[in-house]
Amino acid sequence: MMLEKAFTGLVCGVDEAGRGPWAGPVCAGAVILDPKKVPKGLNDSKKLSAKQREALEIEIKAVAIAWGVGFASVAEIAELNILHATGVAMCRAIGAMAVEPVFALVDGNYRFPLPCEVKTVVKGDALSCSIAAASILAKTARDRLMAEMDRLYPGYGFSSHKGYRAQQHADGLVALGPCPEHRLGWAPVRLALAGKNPMMAASAYDED
Repeated sequence: MMLEKAFTGLVCGVDEAGRGPWAGPVCAGAVILDPKKVPKGLNDSKKLSAKQREALEIEIKAVAIAWGVGFASVAEIAELNILHATGVAMCRAIGAMAVEPVFALVDGNYRFPLPCEVKTVVKGDALSCSIAAASILAKTARDRLMAEMDRLYPGYGFSSHKGYRAQQHADGLVALGPCPEHRLGWAPVRLALAGKNPMMAASAYDED
């Protein structure tokens, strides 16, 4: 909680999951931690197993002063672009909290317009407990949603790869075409629509 101690008042960590996938929404988490009740084992969500994330999610929600999760849809990503849609998801996550923070520590180097003051922290999910907690809530919430999408739109393997670059995903796109949750502006999806192999895409938007 060293970064959080530098500020007066309630400070939330904010992070996102799902900026890079070929399908599904982008999700953001926001967490205000009690410095006396910081869960052990907090880390960048990508460095934790699914079971570790799920266990920490339960603990974070139980001990946090406040937490929130927000999504921005595929339609909003297409309309706003992924960067601005990520900001929308972050605003929704902060707005979903039971109390309002006075400051937000945001992972990365882009200063999103949020409903409180913002400090960006490069590799923040490894440096801030509250950002790490936010990354876990964003990741687990999005993973559950993509598992539901797998039931709604079978054949792409969303439950296993969560909409990211994977051969199973590419095969499904070629065989079935895109579903309503695919990001039609993404290079791999455009390749599939053109009858080409989506795995050939060299795009900033094919994986995180």
